[in-house]
Amino acid sequence: MNCKNCNIEVDLNYCANCGQPVKLKRINGHYIIHEIEHVLHFEKGILYTIRGLLTRPGDNVRYFVTENRSRLVKPIIFIIITSLIYTLVNHFFHFEDGYIKFEGAEKSTVGLISEWVKDHYGYSNILMGVFIALWLRLFFRKYDYNFYEILILLCFVMGMGMLFLAIFTIIKGLTNFDLMQIGSVIFFAYCTWAIGQFFDKKKPISYVKALASYILGMTTFWLAAFLLGTLIDLIIKH
Repeated sequence: MNCKNCNIEVDLNYCANCGQPVKLKRINGHYIIHEIEHVLHFEKGILYTIRGLLTRPGDNVRYFVTENRSRLVKPIIFIIITSLIYTLVNHFFHFEDGYIKFEGAEKSTVGLISEWVKDHYGYSNILMGVFIALWLRLFFRKYDYNFYEILILLCFVMGMGMLFLAIFTIIKGLTNFDLMQIGSVIFFAYCTWAIGQFFDKKKPISYVKALASYILGMTTFWLAAFLLGTLIDLIIKH
């Protein structure tokens, strides 16, 4: 018979050309569970990824970028999952996030953008990562990493940051102790440490550049959001 995918003649259980099985398995509960695991890449070890990013984040991400891309969870999936975890925890405990708010702009486009960022952490973190990556590319231009490789680094780093904030949000919700400022400090400290380790962990200036890039990237993102919202409001009014 011929393969139903590429129409090449097949005489084994799988097509030698595309790997399509001759006979598809029935869709059942096991199939659904496997598909969910595949999408979330649990079979690659999300706990293993978290452990690696806790102990040697820069080294592990560098190894992912340059040597082996099968040991860690896919970076885009990772930041979306971790951001979703933080969003669910945040909504469950009804805790007001620490993102920038534009007072008196609730009904403006700027206010709507701010609300969208708050409600879509996964996508907004990727957008913030774009701005941070631009600054990192500038400060670390002597290193042989392109913009997209730096963006992959930030997906892992910012994803871990969201997990830290989720943990402190749970602590606040259960104990009523407001430790979010400490959580924010740990967030920035971890990002600085992980990024600096990725580029050159032996040079103190790497950590200074990492922190500066992160702060400038976040500032640039919110400035761009404010200018975009203001421009849209001006166009609507006229």
